[in-house]
Amino acid sequence: MFSPEGPSVRELAVQALSSVERGYDLLAPKFDHTPFRTPDPVLEAVAKALTPLGPFADGLDLCCGTGAGTDVLAQVCRHSVTGVDFSAGMLEIARRQSPPEGPDVTYVRGDARALPFGPAFDLVVSFGAFGHFLPRELPGLFGQVHAVLRPGGTFAFPVLAPPRPTSPGFWMLLGFDAVMRVRNALWRPPFVMYYRAFRLGAVLEELARAGFSVELSALPEFGARDDGSPRARLVVARRGQPAAGTVNS
Repeated sequence: MFSPEGPSVRELAVQALSSVERGYDLLAPKFDHTPFRTPDPVLEAVAKALTPLGPFADGLDLCCGTGAGTDVLAQVCRHSVTGVDFSAGMLEIARRQSPPEGPDVTYVRGDARALPFGPAFDLVVSFGAFGHFLPRELPGLFGQVHAVLRPGGTFAFPVLAPPRPTSPGFWMLLGFDAVMRVRNALWRPPFVMYYRAFRLGAVLEELARAGFSVELSALPEFGARDDGSPRARLVVARRGQPAAGTVNS
């Protein structure tokens, strides 16, 4: 993170004291040189897992950032790929990237909690964005995704197994979340970024309430934990087909 290509400690401090949107605008030029960008092995594993579920026509990358998920969608979508994010700075970097071969790629500025689309997509993906949403925002977020999917469409995203309480990673994430809560209690505007707020059990319940049928599949590239459970999974949530005789709005 603190390599010559990545942000300095001072730059990170300035970003952390900004709003989420302003912070990512500032971080955008160096974002791809930080650990915050979803690693390529995760993107490749998701593309591989989605391939047998497609092909899809039109795909949306929710909270697309600098466009790392665009290549995933380009591999499984035949017609178009759209990225949406509320950071103008991140979208500017995304538009500078060489577009992948295949479908048309478009980037749109918008808030995931109020998506500027109708039911125009067969696949929605998201990578590493959910820590920016409080638990109480998940019903609205998943409702928005449900609304922009065509009947039978798929919402997919990877999840990593949480670290054990006996591991250093557990205490690192716990400490990070504690620092963020103190920061948000003392400073405005808030910067919502909580690594431990996205709990899989609650997420699956909220997806079901939003009208999705949900499946979990292991991403075998990342192996298993000591108890045999997968280190990484893909959540695949499908919007149901309308009942016979009903009109889809």
